[in-house]
Amino acid sequence: MNEEQLKRMESGKGFIAALDQSGGSTPKALKTYGIDSSAWHNDEEMFDVVHQMRTRIITSPSFTSDHILAAILFENTMNRTIDGMPTADYLWQRKGIVPILKVDKGLAEEKDGVQLMKPMPQLEELLDSAVKHHIFGTKMRSVIHEANAKGIKDIIDQQFEVGMKIGHHGLVPILEPEVDIHCPEKEKAEELMKAEIMKHLKDLPKECKLMFKVTIPSVDNLYSDLMQDPRVVRVVALSGGYSQAEANEKLARNHGLIASFSRALAQDLRVNQTDAEFNATLKDAIDKIYAASIA
Repeated sequence: MNEEQLKRMESGKGFIAALDQSGGSTPKALKTYGIDSSAWHNDEEMFDVVHQMRTRIITSPSFTSDHILAAILFENTMNRTIDGMPTADYLWQRKGIVPILKVDKGLAEEKDGVQLMKPMPQLEELLDSAVKHHIFGTKMRSVIHEANAKGIKDIIDQQFEVGMKIGHHGLVPILEPEVDIHCPEKEKAEELMKAEIMKHLKDLPKECKLMFKVTIPSVDNLYSDLMQDPRVVRVVALSGGYSQAEANEKLARNHGLIASFSRALAQDLRVNQTDAEFNATLKDAIDKIYAASIA
């Protein structure tokens, strides 16, 4: 574990940029950016196109460590280069931004009101690769659709089980049990989820380090006590389908909770913008998300 990166993640001011759209979500991200599916003929060409978009974001003069603590990458992005450097090395060495890797393989079918993560048979190989690429930590997502106690317990059990495997590789796992913003009993689901998290946390060794990525809660500052646990490096929030303005407004009410936004970060970026327009649009988004994150 890189101690300098750990210190930055524990106490730095800023937020996490989520640039980790995978195969399933990439076409939608590119369409928002202004590129439709006629621009590629297979997955490899599609990943070439999205890497161009991500490279434009990462190399932008607006994308700096003054406001951004870390960036979450998709495996394909980790394995590519920017300006001749491996992406993670470019982020840290050129930008001072901590590199994090998405490791889940998507969601299983819904059962008991939740979607667990699909099996990850190549997880050990991926984690070994992450270490070689100088990745600091990982992220993995599952989704809670209903306030179903059994389903929520299953989600948290799985998140911690996989998280501990990740920690054994010297990486800091980000556990992401997302509560769908359309969950009919969202507040109850979040209470159940937090209770399960706290049960697991108290049984972990004191030297264990992990993070959480959560939906902005219905009850402001719900996760304040979670942030105080010495094993918890940071608690960050996903935008979850809220617009940038709405996500920022909700986030700002939750002290200590910082953003880890994807769509809300890039929602106004377009391929046909001039570099000046693109950089100005990105800067505006970063400034607003940063302000909400340090409120």
